[in-house]
Amino acid sequence: MTEQTLSADGIELCFETFGDPVDATVLLIAGGAQSMVWWEDEFCDRLAKAGRHVIRYDHRDTGRSSSSQPGRPSYTSRDLLTDPLRILDAVGVERAHLVGLSMGGGIAQRIALEYPSRVRTLCLASTSPVVPADHARELPPPSQQVMATFTESEPEPDWNDRDAVVAYRVDAERPYAGSLGFDEARYQQLAAREVDRTRDMACSITNHFVLDDDTPADARLEQITAPTLVLHGTTDPMFPIEHGQALAAEIAGARLVPLPGAGHQQPPPELWDLAIAAIVEHTK
Repeated sequence: MTEQTLSADGIELCFETFGDPVDATVLLIAGGAQSMVWWEDEFCDRLAKAGRHVIRYDHRDTGRSSSSQPGRPSYTSRDLLTDPLRILDAVGVERAHLVGLSMGGGIAQRIALEYPSRVRTLCLASTSPVVPADHARELPPPSQQVMATFTESEPEPDWNDRDAVVAYRVDAERPYAGSLGFDEARYQQLAAREVDRTRDMACSITNHFVLDDDTPADARLEQITAPTLVLHGTTDPMFPIEHGQALAAEIAGARLVPLPGAGHQQPPPELWDLAIAAIVEHTK
């Protein structure tokens, strides 16, 4: 495990690698407002021990990557889209297996559509179609609890009070839990690690969600040619399971592996055996 910083185009991107670089590369792309730590160390270690070269990284405005001003990101949605390619270039990898979660799943879909030569396989976790369809999609909305986070947001903490920020970060994850429940101790540990290594948590929590959408209007999931695996929690309150089913139906040859009881999250430890086996099999 080695953490490195890539300096390119006037910005810094922090990333970390696990395993042998001669093995096939699996690039993990986290969700909005998530730094790399949400792809947990043991999860990455287990993938590496299965013969994969694993890379995780901090999006801009998360972790140790470049930071902007709160509410004023100094980058675009396309920059977030092309940052994974910058990292692959830095480590000398032409084609990688992409594993994207939530917003990261949207980024992975876009890369597979716009830069197909860089993608060996695609794994889409806890995400939703990011491009239009030629038919009407009737996908269920987020739960009322999740919708309330958009309309009735909690007051911001004192960003200089480390413990208050950790508590705020933990609370931000609560509405997204599935029927497996909310592991308070685990989320406390992850949030504390994230806060302690993030340049500016106010930016991290905010800036990804104020970017303009630049998705090409003519892109369709049917155009994706990379072999695709869909991992989706059966009790995801943000994108109910029908969103994963839509991905699997519209991408030719895609396979859906439901994650029983998972919410809107990286696969939790209870489901690592299932999720990691599926990813290893898919990335042979």
